[in-house]
Amino acid sequence: MKLLKNNLIILMVLIAVPLIAKAQESSKNDKTFALNYYQETLDNLSKSVDGLSEAQLHFKVSDSTWSISQCLEHIIKTEPMIFGMVKGYMEQPVNPERRKDINVRDEEIIEMVTDRSEKYKAPEILIGKGKYNDADTAINDLKDQRSEILSFIGNTPIEELRDRVNDSPAGATDTYQSLLFLAGHTGRHTLQVEEIKAAANFPKN
Repeated sequence: MKLLKNNLIILMVLIAVPLIAKAQESSKNDKTFALNYYQETLDNLSKSVDGLSEAQLHFKVSDSTWSISQCLEHIIKTEPMIFGMVKGYMEQPVNPERRKDINVRDEEIIEMVTDRSEKYKAPEILIGKGKYNDADTAINDLKDQRSEILSFIGNTPIEELRDRVNDSPAGATDTYQSLLFLAGHTGRHTLQVEEIKAAANFPKN
């Protein structure tokens, strides 16, 4: 009987070790993906606005559309607001029992927020006034304020993010997904910048 019990313990350990290793690897991959995605969205935006003149930054396709300067300002206004929500979620107790309510995958969060076929009206407080006359200043402002977000991602265990589930327009989502949404928002407006640059009457310089 004792031998059987010992064998069962050994079997349980043999099963548990690879599962634990897999979970740790998954957590590591999640964190790496998030940090890489933040870098990717920053790089893409920086590349998209690099070298644009003041006239190009303030060009509007029509009176009812945004300029690139306004897009940049909107991104920079919006990220701290979303990150403030994330920090608010972290003050709440973990609720892993709600993970079963999540029906949207991480990649679907990114796909939804970057889908430019769906248009949304931004709150007045987040609409840019066109304060940026040069792109470098905007990119540097974005880098500066993102440093806190990147530090937060780097220092927060993924489980702490995954085990805090909240309701969102996409349904139940976890806090990690909220962070992906934040970076995806920048990706969304980078696409908008490219749309503006593609206008037939976009200034040549």
